[in-house]
This record gives sequence, C-alpha cells and structure tokens, in this order.
Amino acid sequence: MTRIVYLNGEYVHESEAKVSIFDRGFLMADGVYEVTSVIGGKLIDFNGHAIRLARSMNELMMQPAITKDALLEVHRELIALNDLQEGMIYLQITRGSPNDRDFVFPDPEKVKPTVVLFTQSNPNMVYNPKAKVGMKVISISDERWGRRDIKTVQLLYPSMGKMMAKAEGADDAWMVEDGMVTEGTSNNAYIIKGDVIITRKLSNDILHGITRAAVLRFAGEAKMTVEERNFTIAEAQDADEAFITSASTFVMPVVSVDGVDVGTGIPGPIAARLRAIYLEESLKTAI
Repeated sequence: MTRIVYLNGEYVHESEAKVSIFDRGFLMADGVYEVTSVIGGKLIDFNGHAIRLARSMNELMMQPAITKDALLEVHRELIALNDLQEGMIYLQITRGSPNDRDFVFPDPEKVKPTVVLFTQSNPNMVYNPKAKVGMKVISISDERWGRRDIKTVQLLYPSMGKMMAKAEGADDAWMVEDGMVTEGTSNNAYIIKGDVIITRKLSNDILHGITRAAVLRFAGEAKMTVEERNFTIAEAQDADEAFITSASTFVMPVVSVDGVDVGTGIPGPIAARLRAIYLEESLKTAI
C-alpha cells in the first residue's frame, strides 16, 4: 500500500504526485519546510510549527499559501488516510513553478506556491533505543548561509555533516563558528554543567527550534536553571551531560563529543528527566 500525499489541494497516491522541473524548490532551493511529530495519531506542537512556517515564508517574501486552519485539516486528513500512529508529517512550500528558470522571483499573482505534505511512519520515536545509550557527535565547521533562523530546504551542508559524522562512526555533527557551537545538523545543542542547562541564545545563527522552546519552558517550570549563551567544544567535552532537541528526537542524550566521553559516557539523569517531561507535557496538548 502506497502513501497518500497532499499536493496543491489534492490527496493522491505518492506515485501519482508530480512537481514541475521548473519548480523553484528544485532549481533554487527556494522553499521552506516543517516537520511535525505524531504520537498516538495526534500532532505535537502543531501551533508552534504553523507560526514558524508563517515566519519563514515572510522572511523569504513568500505569499501565504494556506491558512492555519486548512493546514491543520490537511495534517489530520493525512493521519487518517495513512493510519499514522507514530511518526512525522513533512510539509514543504516553495515559491512555485514559473515555467522557466530565472533568479528573479516570479509574480505571486501569476505563480502560486507549491504545497506538499506527506507522512513518515516511525514506530520507535517515543521508545527510541538510542535514548538509552546516547548519541556520539563530532564537530565540523559551520559553513551554512547566515540566515539559519529561516527553516529553508537548503539542507545540503547539514546532509554533508551527517555523512562526515557517519564516516567517523558517529551519529551526528555539531557545527562550530568562531570557536563556538552553533547547533547540530538538524537539531539544537545543549550541555549541562552542575545543574545548569546551557544552550546558545536565539539569533539568526541558529534555528528557533519549536522543541527547544517547549523544553526550555518545561525546564523553567521544573525549577531547572537555564543559561542561554555560547559554548565551545572543549566545554562540551568537560560537561556533565549533553543533549540535543528536535521534533523527531525530542530530547536525545549526547555521550561523546569528538571521541571524548561527556560525563560518565552514558546518558545522565537531567537529560532523561527532560525527555520524560517533554513527552508527558506535549501529549497533554497534542491535537
């Protein structure tokens, strides 16, 4: 059975979904995306993802493509059509297909955005075995463009970073700029020293993670201390714990940085507690 996907107002079998070769997402990486987790057939943090989507489109001077209410209905319909219980829904909106290649943006009155959504089943998201053993990361130079706060489909360098990590037997890479960690290839990065959670503050340098915002809010409610500042790889190696957050991994412990064990080299109690709190609280507001 093939998946049912959404393409420009229609639900079609994935094998029947077609996008023009002139689509600017294909030619220019001129598009934005979001990934929303699904647990128990319900959406996690949908509102945050919808708000960030609108912001990303506005920053790229893209015209609104679909209302928030309509977008929610599409998500729910895809969950039902594909019987998705645990996994993700991927959403991508591009500036559309002007029927030729040009660096100049097409007239939005004449060229409508391309809107695509599809499901990805992942029955091991909540009880991911990696959460029990932790991730290993390496450090690489951050060579992305300067507007990392916009969630665009320009993912070539993060993809290369994943492959660099794989080549060294690691799970992911943390990117470094001016001696400081920015973020992971597809996640926000954190260290813990004592009882203090340390993560880079929001700016154009990193993605404004929806899971990040929720985790830091829950940490504050649990009376944990959060310090938003830059940190180095050396600090990460000397930390008591480390972890990442993302929509698909929630809170995931990091136990090794560039071959050096973090803390005891096994997942620590604070990251584990944050993961449990995030899952418990997020499920309460899932829709």
